[in-house]
Amino acid sequence: MIETYFGAEQLDSPHAMLAALVIGLAFGFVLERAGFGSSRKLAGIFYLKDMTVLKVMFTAVITAMLGLSYAFALGWVAPDQVYALPTVYPAQAIGGLLFGLGFVMSGWCPGTSAVGAASGKLDAGVFLLGAVIGAVGFNELFGVLRAIGLVPQADQGGVLGGTSEAQIAFGLPRTLFALLFTLMAVAAFHAAEWIERRMAASGSYPGGPVLKAVSIAMVVFAVVLFLLPESAPLADSAAGPDIANLLQTIEAAQDHIEPEELADRLMAGAQDVVVVDVRSPAEYAAFHIRGAIHVSLPDLPKALEPHKNRGTIVLYSNGMTHPAQARDLLALLGFHNVYLLTDGLAGFVERCLKPVSLRDEPLSEQQAVKVRAWRAFFLGGDPARPEVARKAAESSPTPQATARTGERLPALVDPSWLAARLNDPNVKIIDVRTQPRYSTSHIPNAICLSPESVRGPIGGVPSMLLPADLLARLLSNIGIRPTDAVVLVYGNDPENGELGNGLRDATLLGMALERLGHRDWAILDGGFWRWVSEGHPVTAALTKIEPSVYPVPPQPDDFTVDAQYVAARLEDRSALILDARPADYFRGEKSDEARPGHIPGALNRPFKADLGQGERFNPLDELEKAYQTLIPSKSNPVIVHCRTGHQASQTFFLLRRVLGYTQVKWYDGGWAEWAARFDLPAEK
Repeated sequence: MIETYFGAEQLDSPHAMLAALVIGLAFGFVLERAGFGSSRKLAGIFYLKDMTVLKVMFTAVITAMLGLSYAFALGWVAPDQVYALPTVYPAQAIGGLLFGLGFVMSGWCPGTSAVGAASGKLDAGVFLLGAVIGAVGFNELFGVLRAIGLVPQADQGGVLGGTSEAQIAFGLPRTLFALLFTLMAVAAFHAAEWIERRMAASGSYPGGPVLKAVSIAMVVFAVVLFLLPESAPLADSAAGPDIANLLQTIEAAQDHIEPEELADRLMAGAQDVVVVDVRSPAEYAAFHIRGAIHVSLPDLPKALEPHKNRGTIVLYSNGMTHPAQARDLLALLGFHNVYLLTDGLAGFVERCLKPVSLRDEPLSEQQAVKVRAWRAFFLGGDPARPEVARKAAESSPTPQATARTGERLPALVDPSWLAARLNDPNVKIIDVRTQPRYSTSHIPNAICLSPESVRGPIGGVPSMLLPADLLARLLSNIGIRPTDAVVLVYGNDPENGELGNGLRDATLLGMALERLGHRDWAILDGGFWRWVSEGHPVTAALTKIEPSVYPVPPQPDDFTVDAQYVAARLEDRSALILDARPADYFRGEKSDEARPGHIPGALNRPFKADLGQGERFNPLDELEKAYQTLIPSKSNPVIVHCRTGHQASQTFFLLRRVLGYTQVKWYDGGWAEWAARFDLPAEK
């Protein structure tokens, strides 16, 4: 059976885009060869001299209708693999009138105008531009049109397999409707021939033999459909009662299983539980629930057939959307023992595997014991031997994904939070101050790491963030594990000359953690000076380090961009470029790079404008207002840069982790690279 792009939920995939492009080019070529590159020929139908438009439209509709009917009947395509457009008579009547009016005025329709424009027809290009403007206008007015009933609501339309016969064939059986529509098309063909001969003394089919042959063939194909088995719509099949049962189970909250219940059953060695991971193979390989099997979504029915209505099947992904859709489809296929994991893998990690010391609320001793047992079992080890399990969990590299499922720490933590966790082996403290300052006095158990150790020349550009494999080796050498919560401490005591680069030293190291996919990290708000000023303990003793094995992520990070990416966004203006350098460098009054100035169109927000006394961020309400004037929405694409990425790392941290902007990119090369690339534009 053929699986369509719609059925596989891959309409937005590169393969679907390529297929659409090839089909569109072929369709345009055929239209051009048929003469649809001429508005005179197209407008001929209104003067009853050239009926080509009518013939082509009916031919396309009949071919598609009969082709789909045969594909359904022969089992090549399932009805639920095809989307049925909703019928909304007011909208379609108004749209038809507008379409006809535009056709009469210009001689073009949207499809043929594209053909004409490709052929160099100026009027076709003008019409195509008008169609695009109309589409944009419709998009902007969509909510208003929906409110007055001129466009369908979200629940109208759907797959043919779930659509009633009344919707797709006016209540007629598909085969009868196909025959009647074919006869109507044949009659239209002959009427068009007769009109052409009367009005223009010509016809597309001289003598009519081709027309007769095509007419007979169409009718024969329509009649043969009565002899073939018709594929029944899903809603009218035996699945109908299952839909009611499915809705009842959802209403009664019997369609999901809680993480704690699943963890207990798996630890107890339950043999009747099949846990299925439906994420990508790479995500499954990085980390999965112990005992889970990997099955891709299209393969679920076949792979789970041996477990159909036997025991318990639990589906999970990072969230719940795909498992919920898969669970509903399996229920319609007769699987009555499929459940989805509440809150997905992220919920399982948060509720079962999150260390006791990192919980927002204190746990009872009984709850704490259970959490430790879960962690020992699922993060590697034998629950019957807790000490072995604990060591295995601490050294195992596989839990990397548990840290990537969500940011379990806030962006900034205060000294009291850290003081309560000084002896927690799952909390690591990294001091980014200079080595002399660290050796003189530091937070107990803190590790000294210079922010410059995560940078170096890449591709000839100096001071670039190192590749993930080198960063992973660095974290391994200082004993950082993927499951650790990392707190970064910076220097900020101006009276003792300790200010240095302050907060941005910590955020630069944070970029290294982000590149490795380590989401469980935070910065000590107020830095080392605040820790000391609030009376928390310090020491000069060196911290003992046990090296770890930090895994290298299989994919590059999703936030670092290069000069080519920035130049492309500069050209199409699809992203806001934010320069974090001081204003005099932005204006070109000062320069320590190949050229003064800034990237054309960039906005300037100096990184120091976000800081107050002691290298702490200004009040969040002030920062919110300041950035709202620069960035209209928190979903707007933004590219931040400075000279070498150092200052911009602070802006990146503020926007993404503190203020919640979701589409923030970091141009690491910054002005150091851009200024040295004389093929790239600059302005003052």
